[in-house]
Amino acid sequence: MTTSATEPGVDTEASFAEPGSDAEPGSDAAANTFPYKRKCPFTPPEEYAEMIEKDVSQVTLDGSGLRIWGITGYQTMRQLLTDPRVSASRKHANFPFYFIAPPEYRTETSFIGYDGTEHTTTRRKAALTFTSRQVRRLRPRIEEIVDEHIDKMLSMPAPIDMHRVFSLAVPMTVICELLGIPQDKHDFFIKHGTALLGGHTSIEERQAAIVEVNAYVDELIQLKKREPGDDLLSRAMADYEESGEAYTDRDLFNMVRLLMNGGHETTASQISLGTACLLENPEQLELLRNDPALVKPAVEELIRIATIGDTAVPRVALEDIEIGGQLIRKGDGILCLGLAANRDPEVFPEPDKVIISRGSRKHLGFGHGVHHCIGADLARLELEIVWSKLFERIPGLKLAKPFLDIPRKEGAVIYGLWELQVEGW
Repeated sequence: MTTSATEPGVDTEASFAEPGSDAEPGSDAAANTFPYKRKCPFTPPEEYAEMIEKDVSQVTLDGSGLRIWGITGYQTMRQLLTDPRVSASRKHANFPFYFIAPPEYRTETSFIGYDGTEHTTTRRKAALTFTSRQVRRLRPRIEEIVDEHIDKMLSMPAPIDMHRVFSLAVPMTVICELLGIPQDKHDFFIKHGTALLGGHTSIEERQAAIVEVNAYVDELIQLKKREPGDDLLSRAMADYEESGEAYTDRDLFNMVRLLMNGGHETTASQISLGTACLLENPEQLELLRNDPALVKPAVEELIRIATIGDTAVPRVALEDIEIGGQLIRKGDGILCLGLAANRDPEVFPEPDKVIISRGSRKHLGFGHGVHHCIGADLARLELEIVWSKLFERIPGLKLAKPFLDIPRKEGAVIYGLWELQVEGW
């Protein structure tokens, strides 16, 4: 979930291209534009090879031709993400949005886009609901939710689209229950989450989704003020009151939007991609089946190998910065490309191999620094429960079509699959 899951080091409120370019139309710089496509969901785009050699290099954004910096080195990325001279605010002129979106995306409706003290203060308030202790309390209910949705899968004739029936539904149910959102609103948030993060919608569709989601969140906050319940949002307000800490509707709004965006689409994408990865690596799946304790390290490895938020960590330089042998000028846009950094052989030996026993938490799948995913523990717990139960209860699970024929979300804010047809029960 952060990804992942999360403020997974991932700006789950989207990135799009802005006018302004150093590249002339038809030039070589404009011809090979970013984002690049993955040849396979678990390998970096071919264009990354040259970028990885350079550590820090320039790329041209699709649509606008805006030239920005792509960071591919593991240590360089960690260094940059802890540097106070870079900003996460999308209000900067050269913020590296890489697909067309409405002006509302410039408004910062989550602390993902805050810097400095403002970020620290608002993040701390939201973090009250994400302590390790509180996340652990969710295990029994998440286990029930996963079992309920596996039951639903098993009741349907195969093949089915597991991404729609299971991967999207499980994290959405978890998040909606956490926030006290009724069951009949689940499809509403799935639809609008896809519109905002999927990468295939028009500017008008994204704008309409923003308006509708924001209106519902405002309505939900007012409802919980009048009629508090046994949910995260109500408890957050009660915690604020008990501690005497001041808070505003904006703080609550930020928390809800962050959870809905980061805790749903990211986890859903990771479930589908991770499941497909295990099915495509049967020797690793057999290890997991023979030793269920491997599920925790497997979660870390599957997050690393997929890096669904590869292009979702945008920044802007506030000052001139010399890093990785390059001079990044004040005002330049930056993208931290985690899929490349998570292949650093000095950090991850045999980086292109899936080794579920590796279990390294050094990966940058949840980002790094002050914007490290606030919901990482929740995402890890959901994924652990999903992959423990899924392969135990459906031992014959298999793909219903060749993996490379499955449509993928190229160019989306959160990388993933549009569907995952499975069978085997």
